[in-house]
Amino acid sequence: SIDTGTDQLLFAIDEGVATITLNRPQARNALSDTLTPALRLALASIPDRPDVGAVIITGAGTAFCAGGDVKSMGSDKKAKPRSLDEAAADLRHRQRTLTGVLVGLRVPTIAALPGPAAGAGMALALACDIRIAARSAFVSTGYARVGLSGDYGITWLLTRLVGTARARELMFTARRVDAETCERLGLVNQVVDDDRLQDEVRALATSLAAGPRAAITAMKDNLDQALSDDFLACLDHEADRMVRVARTDDHREAGRAFIEKRSPNFGAG
Repeated sequence: SIDTGTDQLLFAIDEGVATITLNRPQARNALSDTLTPALRLALASIPDRPDVGAVIITGAGTAFCAGGDVKSMGSDKKAKPRSLDEAAADLRHRQRTLTGVLVGLRVPTIAALPGPAAGAGMALALACDIRIAARSAFVSTGYARVGLSGDYGITWLLTRLVGTARARELMFTARRVDAETCERLGLVNQVVDDDRLQDEVRALATSLAAGPRAAITAMKDNLDQALSDDFLACLDHEADRMVRVARTDDHREAGRAFIEKRSPNFGAG
């Protein structure tokens, strides 16, 4: 395990998989002034770790992340008054260094939801590439319940996953969406029995970490551009990346493995 400076965030790397665990189970892993900076540092370190080929983000106990700490929202008497511009600039920085960094990671990221993900916690899960939920998990945008409009990219992420009409419904109502419904809507990729969650996620992450990393990075770039660029532009980018990846050791190894009727050993040089 890697020292994060706090027991509120656990960080371990094994078999090419970085597992980041939000560890405030007594507060349903709500974000705090201690947990969140540690999470930012952990995410920022991933690109500099060649031993990491996939990332799991999960929560300790029976929750993923309850979002912001609501108890502290109404008790800011000690906080120094700031102008609207100062407050907005601070939030912009905090967003970019959390979900902004997470979405920008070029290795596969998986959110494992042992239980509820709400508000900014839901945004954190949506910012991952893949979400796997325990059967007892649920999500809620949550913001309407506390009179807030949403942050950390939740509206962008939600709209692209479920479409604008459903995103509006989920934002306006903040209703709880159970795991099976999440799977049907496309909010999560898979629902598994609670006691199987960590094993299933671990198996997927280990498999992805052992995959062809240059190819997966290029896939993420292609998939990201598919959200914004037109078809011909995407075709051109796909061609550029395809010819580069075709010259990697991993592609050559895959060809040898096919001829030799064995599984490829990616990353072996």
